[in-house]
Amino acid sequence: MNFQSNKLRDAVVVALIAGAATSVTAQAQEATNLDRISVTGSRIKSTDIETSQPVLSLTRADIEKQGVTSVADILQRVAANGAALNRTFNNGGDGSAGVSLRNLGAERTLVLVNGRRWTTGLDGSVDLNTIPTAMIERIDVLKDGASTIYGSDAIAGVVNIITKQNFDGAEANFYKGQYSAGDGEREAYDFTIGTTTDRASLVLGASYVNEKEVMAGDRKISAGGPPFFSGQSGTGIPGSYVRNDKRYVIINGVETPFVSNVHGYNTAPDNYLLTPNERTSLFAVGSYNITDNITFRTEAMYNERKSEQLLAAMPVTGMTLSAASMYNPYGQELTGVNRRFNETGGRSFNQNVKNWHFYGGFEGFFEFADRNFDWDVGYRYDKTDQNDLTYGLFNIQRLDEAYGPSAMRDGKAVCLTAGGAIIPGCAPINPLGGLGSISQEALDYTSFTAHDSASLVSKSYYANISGEIVQLPAGALGFAAGYEGRKESGQFDPDAFIASGLSTGNGAAPTKGSYDLDEFFVELSIPVLADLPGAKLLDFSVASRYSKYSNFGNTTNNKFGFRWKPIDDLMVRGNYSEGFRAPSINNLYRGDTDSFETYADPCAQANNPTGAVLAQCIAQGVPSNLVQPNTDGEAGPLQTVEPFTWKSNPDLKPETSTSKTLGLVWSPSFVTGLNVTLDWWQIKIEDAITRPAIGDIMDRCYGGTAQQQAAYCGLITRDPNYGTADERYTITNVDMPLMNLASYKIEGWDLGVLYKLPETSIGQFTVSLDGTYLSKWETKSTEDAPVEGRQGRYLDQDPYWRVRSNLYVDWSMGDFGVNYGLRYKSGMTEDCLLGAATRAYCSDPEGRKNHIASTTYHDIQVRYNTPWKGTIMLGLNNVWDKQPPTSYLVSYNMFDPQYDLPGRYMYMQYKQKF
Repeated sequence: MNFQSNKLRDAVVVALIAGAATSVTAQAQEATNLDRISVTGSRIKSTDIETSQPVLSLTRADIEKQGVTSVADILQRVAANGAALNRTFNNGGDGSAGVSLRNLGAERTLVLVNGRRWTTGLDGSVDLNTIPTAMIERIDVLKDGASTIYGSDAIAGVVNIITKQNFDGAEANFYKGQYSAGDGEREAYDFTIGTTTDRASLVLGASYVNEKEVMAGDRKISAGGPPFFSGQSGTGIPGSYVRNDKRYVIINGVETPFVSNVHGYNTAPDNYLLTPNERTSLFAVGSYNITDNITFRTEAMYNERKSEQLLAAMPVTGMTLSAASMYNPYGQELTGVNRRFNETGGRSFNQNVKNWHFYGGFEGFFEFADRNFDWDVGYRYDKTDQNDLTYGLFNIQRLDEAYGPSAMRDGKAVCLTAGGAIIPGCAPINPLGGLGSISQEALDYTSFTAHDSASLVSKSYYANISGEIVQLPAGALGFAAGYEGRKESGQFDPDAFIASGLSTGNGAAPTKGSYDLDEFFVELSIPVLADLPGAKLLDFSVASRYSKYSNFGNTTNNKFGFRWKPIDDLMVRGNYSEGFRAPSINNLYRGDTDSFETYADPCAQANNPTGAVLAQCIAQGVPSNLVQPNTDGEAGPLQTVEPFTWKSNPDLKPETSTSKTLGLVWSPSFVTGLNVTLDWWQIKIEDAITRPAIGDIMDRCYGGTAQQQAAYCGLITRDPNYGTADERYTITNVDMPLMNLASYKIEGWDLGVLYKLPETSIGQFTVSLDGTYLSKWETKSTEDAPVEGRQGRYLDQDPYWRVRSNLYVDWSMGDFGVNYGLRYKSGMTEDCLLGAATRAYCSDPEGRKNHIASTTYHDIQVRYNTPWKGTIMLGLNNVWDKQPPTSYLVSYNMFDPQYDLPGRYMYMQYKQKF
């Protein structure tokens, strides 16, 4: 391991000295969970933590043993999680991070804080970076649908984050970490203080996290170049151009035929591999007992995130260099001029996101007819303000002027109008020269900084009551009922140049919209049998929720569950639940946005169109010698040089789902401390909101039924005058609107083991296992489409592992402890879509398949509790320096963002209680 600094060593020394000097007497924290959220997935209070639904709980200690600095890092290690945004997403990332249970998307995983909804983005998903780890007491992961209890979005499952409530004393935490290459430094500091009396409690906290970047060029796998092709771009320096229907580049003053893999540009070293993220948080949680049976509770939080993504400099493509330009050596107009503007230093995307959260409410209990009832009413307010700055973009109108006529006037290069007048402030551009051939004056005139802003406000009103209705022979019939009113409103305001389509970046139109809803629910817990032979316990749970939305109408969803204990050691549990996901503001009202899609034109000569496909191509006027731009005449999909158009749809309906679980909980009395859970689960989703894939649009236009051809061909625009002679009738736009098109059927097994061995003379051992087996992940893009099975397959930035598991072994003895973990991801198969010259890198080049190897990461942490109420934790993640498996399908970096970065990661944590 190569330490570039001694920061970790210094941090350990400072922590030891500071801790030893502490003379304040610390009080042990007493963590008490809120009764109503002690059992995630139910509104009925219960002393039995084993419900009919499978729940994974991560305690504060579990979190600290993983050596991470964000909630996203914690949840993305959960075995049931799939592919979600994280800091390894540079191109396509926005600084946010999420959780995607069952690989169904972050928008289908509901995130709660203390049993209540949390602030979301315009897309309906929760940015986990808005929740500071310092305020967390426990995280519950409900691996089942729960729309009847919590409403929309709880299709794949629910993440319920429980914050610290009753806290006496003070606690400070310090964290420092970095990769063995000496980069990717992370530091985190937080301080929490609290007091609890007979009538009141108050917890205040502050935290700061600073996570630094790692450059893609600083890791071999992501640095680009053979055999790693991820950074190769056909737009390079000097620029290329079209003359006499052929593409050329000038090398050392000589006009040379352009070859993309020779004259292109390796963009990879210019990109972030791991993006920087800085977060500052303040939070407060309090309660006050107004009377013996009425309590006021409140929580407030402010969180600010500053993040950045960095891409290679802007590729300015498709320009025309005037015949009268002083930099045109041929005296004739040059078309299709492409050049990367490296003089700018790259494209930098910066986000500043501020979140405010407030909850205030009353809760209490009362007695009626000799029975106790609990109630609560409350109000939640969440607001998000986001301001984005993007550097390195260009104004197309001014580029046209700088590529136009130019000359030297009074010893200065100037731009000219068609009539020969000087254009004030304009400096001409030389796109055909080498690096540095574009002057700073030209860059200042043509470039601009984009200012985008977005905001979202979410308001909720709650009223709930629960209690026992009647005493049955097997126990009390419990119930819960409640109302929630909610309003969501948001907007996005792009920069004026971007909104008007005058930017070289992706265009985007403004977004603005809102909706509101009213919901009512009821839940029953029905005991049937108890303390009988073969039925130590048998009970049922039923629930129903009615939701009325202002935009699409109403929906009712129901749930049924059961628990049966034939013997004390074994419980059988099962659930059937209906669910839904309402379309988000972006789904409904988002303005049109540009998207550069990767596709294969069915009419291109290299793709050998025949039969019905050929007939459709001829009907559209496409010539037989069509060459898709960027393909060099080869078959296969490549990214278009023209942006296509993504569209929202205000007429969308909600997605609907059904979830089933059936499982066992085994706690053998003859093995003290052992608890085993095994659950089968299945999720079906209909009317899923999806954007038709570009491949599906092509298939249905050129190979579908007459009705499909009419609908889908109408989305496609071809330009009969595009580019070179063999590029005429190239597709220049495809409208891609959201629709209720897709369906999913997903099935698998979850295994959980927790074994706390009896304490021995050599210490206490605890073994925990969290594993998931994916037996089926099937989807249909439309109702009449064939079933696509994804289990065990890899799609671009979308892995479908058969098996994911986490195994931890913890040892403690006195003040010392060691935690050793193994994180496993099974292998996958991906399509090998490389060109003929490079296909040999795939494991099965003839079958055009490539195997992505299984991966196991080993982590270790050593901890020591000091005599002065401090705890020192030293950790090493990826102990054996396991490299991520190579993918030839992934868009960037040659490995999927869900894998760890190459290199060992070492860290130090210090916790001091006062």
